[in-house]
Amino acid sequence: MAEQVPKSVLFVCLGNICRSPIAEAVFRKLVTDQKLSDHWRIDSAATSTYEIGNPPDYRGQSCMKKHGVPMSHTARQVTKEDFATFDYILCMDESNLRDLNRKSNQIKNCKAKIELLGSYDPQNQLIIEDPYYGSESDFETVYQQCVRCCRAFLEKAR
Repeated sequence: MAEQVPKSVLFVCLGNICRSPIAEAVFRKLVTDQKLSDHWRIDSAATSTYEIGNPPDYRGQSCMKKHGVPMSHTARQVTKEDFATFDYILCMDESNLRDLNRKSNQIKNCKAKIELLGSYDPQNQLIIEDPYYGSESDFETVYQQCVRCCRAFLEKAR
Protein backbone atom coordinates (compact mmCIF):
# COMPACT_ATOMS: atom_id res chain seq x y z
CA MET A 1 0.00 0.00 0.00
CA ALA A 2 1.31 3.46 -0.85
CA GLU A 3 2.42 5.58 2.08
CA GLN A 4 -0.27 8.12 2.87
CA VAL A 5 0.99 11.69 2.94
CA PRO A 6 -0.37 13.49 5.98
CA LYS A 7 -2.96 16.17 5.38
CA SER A 8 -2.53 19.43 7.22
CA VAL A 9 -4.82 22.05 8.69
CA LEU A 10 -4.12 25.37 10.37
CA PHE A 11 -6.89 27.01 12.41
CA VAL A 12 -6.67 30.80 12.55
CA CYS A 13 -8.29 33.60 14.54
CA LEU A 14 -7.26 37.12 15.55
CA GLY A 15 -5.16 36.41 18.64
CA ASN A 16 -4.74 32.60 18.70
CA ILE A 17 -5.81 32.38 22.35
CA CYS A 18 -9.58 31.76 22.13
CA ARG A 19 -11.16 30.33 19.00
CA SER A 20 -8.31 28.79 17.02
CA PRO A 21 -6.69 26.86 19.91
CA ILE A 22 -10.15 25.48 20.77
CA ALA A 23 -10.66 24.41 17.14
CA GLU A 24 -7.16 22.92 17.06
CA ALA A 25 -7.74 20.94 20.27
CA VAL A 26 -11.19 19.74 19.17
CA PHE A 27 -9.89 18.60 15.79
CA ARG A 28 -6.84 16.93 17.35
CA LYS A 29 -9.11 14.96 19.71
CA LEU A 30 -11.44 13.91 16.86
CA VAL A 31 -8.48 12.72 14.81
CA THR A 32 -6.96 10.92 17.80
CA ASP A 33 -10.26 9.24 18.71
CA GLN A 34 -10.61 8.01 15.12
CA LYS A 35 -6.99 6.77 15.14
CA LEU A 36 -6.05 9.12 12.30
CA SER A 37 -3.31 11.07 14.10
CA ASP A 38 -0.63 9.79 11.72
CA HIS A 39 -2.53 11.25 8.79
CA TRP A 40 -2.78 14.83 10.03
CA ARG A 41 -0.57 17.79 10.90
CA ILE A 42 -2.62 20.19 13.02
CA ASP A 43 -1.79 23.66 14.35
CA SER A 44 -3.31 27.07 15.01
CA ALA A 45 -2.12 30.65 14.61
CA ALA A 46 -3.12 34.31 14.76
CA THR A 47 -3.53 36.99 12.12
CA SER A 48 -2.32 39.57 14.69
CA THR A 49 0.73 39.90 16.91
CA TYR A 50 -1.28 40.77 20.07
CA GLU A 51 -0.91 37.53 21.99
CA ILE A 52 2.28 35.90 20.63
CA GLY A 53 3.82 33.58 23.22
CA ASN A 54 0.72 33.46 25.43
CA PRO A 55 -1.22 30.35 26.47
CA PRO A 56 -4.91 29.94 25.53
CA ASP A 57 -7.45 32.09 27.42
CA TYR A 58 -8.21 30.54 30.84
CA ARG A 59 -11.94 30.46 30.08
CA GLY A 60 -11.27 28.41 26.95
CA GLN A 61 -9.01 26.13 28.97
CA SER A 62 -11.67 25.51 31.60
CA CYS A 63 -14.30 24.88 28.90
CA MET A 64 -12.02 22.28 27.30
CA LYS A 65 -11.28 20.64 30.65
CA LYS A 66 -15.00 20.33 31.27
CA HIS A 67 -15.35 18.46 27.96
CA GLY A 68 -12.24 16.33 28.51
CA VAL A 69 -10.39 17.80 25.54
CA PRO A 70 -6.64 18.21 26.07
CA MET A 71 -5.34 21.62 25.00
CA SER A 72 -1.82 22.97 25.03
CA HIS A 73 -0.77 25.73 22.69
CA THR A 74 1.36 28.84 22.63
CA ALA A 75 0.04 31.66 20.48
CA ARG A 76 1.95 32.41 17.29
CA GLN A 77 1.35 34.47 14.17
CA VAL A 78 0.69 33.01 10.73
CA THR A 79 3.91 32.79 8.69
CA LYS A 80 4.63 32.85 4.96
CA GLU A 81 5.64 29.21 5.28
CA ASP A 82 2.17 28.31 6.62
CA PHE A 83 0.61 29.29 3.29
CA ALA A 84 3.05 27.06 1.44
CA THR A 85 2.94 24.03 3.74
CA PHE A 86 -0.66 23.66 5.00
CA ASP A 87 -3.40 22.12 2.85
CA TYR A 88 -6.16 23.99 4.66
CA ILE A 89 -6.22 27.25 6.57
CA LEU A 90 -9.56 27.49 8.34
CA CYS A 91 -10.43 30.79 10.01
CA MET A 92 -13.21 32.08 12.21
CA ASP A 93 -14.65 35.27 10.71
CA GLU A 94 -14.59 37.63 7.72
CA SER A 95 -11.82 39.84 9.02
CA ASN A 96 -9.55 36.78 9.49
CA LEU A 97 -10.47 35.73 5.96
CA ARG A 98 -9.64 39.16 4.51
CA ASP A 99 -6.29 39.26 6.33
CA LEU A 100 -5.36 35.74 5.22
CA ASN A 101 -6.36 36.32 1.61
CA ARG A 102 -4.37 39.56 1.55
CA LYS A 103 -1.31 37.79 2.99
CA SER A 104 -1.65 34.80 0.67
CA ASN A 105 -1.59 37.10 -2.36
CA GLN A 106 2.00 37.99 -1.47
CA ILE A 107 3.03 34.33 -1.47
CA LYS A 108 4.14 32.76 -4.73
CA ASN A 109 3.68 29.14 -3.73
CA CYS A 110 0.49 29.34 -1.69
CA LYS A 111 -1.03 25.85 -1.67
CA ALA A 112 -3.41 26.34 1.25
CA LYS A 113 -7.13 26.40 0.69
CA ILE A 114 -8.31 29.34 2.83
CA GLU A 115 -11.85 29.01 4.13
CA LEU A 116 -14.13 29.88 7.01
CA LEU A 117 -14.30 26.97 9.45
CA GLY A 118 -18.00 27.82 9.74
CA SER A 119 -18.50 26.96 6.07
CA TYR A 120 -18.52 23.32 7.26
CA ASP A 121 -21.18 23.87 9.93
CA PRO A 122 -24.24 21.67 9.34
CA GLN A 123 -26.24 24.34 11.22
CA ASN A 124 -24.95 27.04 8.84
CA GLN A 125 -23.45 29.26 11.52
CA LEU A 126 -20.88 30.76 9.20
CA ILE A 127 -19.10 33.00 11.70
CA ILE A 128 -17.51 31.83 14.94
CA GLU A 129 -17.70 34.97 17.04
CA ASP A 130 -14.78 36.01 19.24
CA PRO A 131 -15.72 35.18 22.87
CA TYR A 132 -12.87 37.27 24.34
CA TYR A 133 -15.13 40.04 25.67
CA GLY A 134 -17.93 37.60 26.45
CA SER A 135 -18.73 35.11 29.20
CA GLU A 136 -18.15 31.42 29.90
CA SER A 137 -21.23 30.61 27.83
CA ASP A 138 -19.69 32.30 24.78
CA PHE A 139 -16.73 29.93 25.05
CA GLU A 140 -19.16 27.02 25.26
CA THR A 141 -20.83 28.28 22.05
CA VAL A 142 -17.44 28.43 20.31
CA TYR A 143 -16.67 24.91 21.51
CA GLN A 144 -19.98 23.52 20.19
CA GLN A 145 -19.50 25.27 16.83
CA CYS A 146 -15.95 23.92 16.56
CA VAL A 147 -17.14 20.38 17.32
CA ARG A 148 -19.78 20.53 14.57
CA CYS A 149 -17.50 22.16 12.02
CA CYS A 150 -14.47 19.97 12.74
CA ARG A 151 -16.53 16.78 12.45
CA ALA A 152 -17.95 17.87 9.11
CA PHE A 153 -14.54 19.05 7.88
CA LEU A 154 -12.91 15.74 8.84
CA GLU A 155 -15.63 13.79 6.99
CA LYS A 156 -15.10 15.87 3.89
CA ALA A 157 -11.30 15.98 3.98
CA ARG A 158 -10.71 12.28 4.57
